[in-house]
Amino acid sequence: MTWEPERLDDQRHLSEGDPSGMLPAVAGAAAHVRTGYRNAIEARVDRLAGQGRPRAIVVAGMGGSGIAGDMLAAVAGNGAPLPIVTVRSYQLPGWVGATDLVIAVSGSGDTEETLSVATQAVRRGCTLLGVGAPGSPLEAVATQASAVYVPVPVSGQSRANLWLLAIPLIVAAVELRLVTAEPDLFERVAATLEDMANRCRPASESFINPGKSLAMDLAESVPMIWGSSPSTAVAAHRLAGQLHANAKYPAMHGELPEAGHLQVAALDGPVAERDIFADVSGRSLRLVILRDVEEHPQVTRRREASLRLARERGVPVSELMAEGVHPLERMATLIGLGDYASTYLALGYAIDPTPVSAITELKARISQ
Repeated sequence: MTWEPERLDDQRHLSEGDPSGMLPAVAGAAAHVRTGYRNAIEARVDRLAGQGRPRAIVVAGMGGSGIAGDMLAAVAGNGAPLPIVTVRSYQLPGWVGATDLVIAVSGSGDTEETLSVATQAVRRGCTLLGVGAPGSPLEAVATQASAVYVPVPVSGQSRANLWLLAIPLIVAAVELRLVTAEPDLFERVAATLEDMANRCRPASESFINPGKSLAMDLAESVPMIWGSSPSTAVAAHRLAGQLHANAKYPAMHGELPEAGHLQVAALDGPVAERDIFADVSGRSLRLVILRDVEEHPQVTRRREASLRLARERGVPVSELMAEGVHPLERMATLIGLGDYASTYLALGYAIDPTPVSAITELKARISQ
């Protein structure tokens, strides 16, 4: 598999190389926001508020569904009056009980880890909110427990349906008064993603297309992606995951200041070395910083110092700034850009971004 950047402006290649339509799926993010919001309202997630504020919120989900939980925690912020944690396993923590809200998220509705946690939540008497495919095993668990369930029309890969799965969680948090949201917030988020879809459309050439430009930066590198706030850290995690799944590409992610205590050491390692005289360039480290307009002053100092360290060592850097007033808007700018970049990176390597054969094979082996 060789990187050929000219493929990104070859409309025929972009169409034929993406037979399952990952690019159109990414472009549907704005519609997913509106659908997720409408379905959450129709499912009456406001009923959760009638049970009082929970002691804690636990979100159960794997892959993109787990990212939805991280988004909820980041949007609620450090001022949230209760802990919000994401569980990515089969086991509900022992401290979770009847006064807690468990949100089970699964695009397919049959993710075995999520079903296991949802079942445990019901047995312990927790309040349960389910989000996933209609008519699925997850909906059956929720229905049997007389719990609120938000059916969402997931199609294709669950990772391409992030906003369908995440928005109902944010709506529920608004109803519980854990998140402050203006009446037009969700429409603003949808408009932000529509703007990104227009700027990153396949017909837009690489030199003005931010998604293609970021893909070109990431190509032939090992990206180390850092967020400078909880919101941008979620976007960093999402970008790394999308690079894995769409482009089948290695990446690491972190959040400042923690990344400055461990991952920064990689700037002195073998992957950071660049031989400008080599006939064949190897893949070397690239530092990708996702910035936020709201940063702790000490985080800003660490970010600036880290960028200087990288540049002094000849490690290429990319800085991306989140835009918008609300944390959810700012997250949308970076998540939308990253989803496009990961898809274009795959297509630049002539990789179909949709199939995940290694994941499918792993699931088949453990089911035997």
